[in-house]
Amino acid sequence: MTQEKTKTPWFLWPFVALWRLIAAIVEVTGRLVAAILGLVMMIVGIILTVTVVGAVIGIPLILFGFLLILRGIF
Repeated sequence: MTQEKTKTPWFLWPFVALWRLIAAIVEVTGRLVAAILGLVMMIVGIILTVTVVGAVIGIPLILFGFLLILRGIF
């Protein structure tokens, strides 16, 4: 699938630049939130795994948290 680049009129450039800046900020913030949430899930999973009964829920939480951290990094 190819995207066509359309030429933006000069008078709309400030709005396009602002939109791109906001999109970049949201993307970076989303990655940061995913990484922090993944770290919290890993810590909770480790705490649950220490109790033998909580290991059933703790191990999947650790794995899910790890995947969230990976997604936040890459």
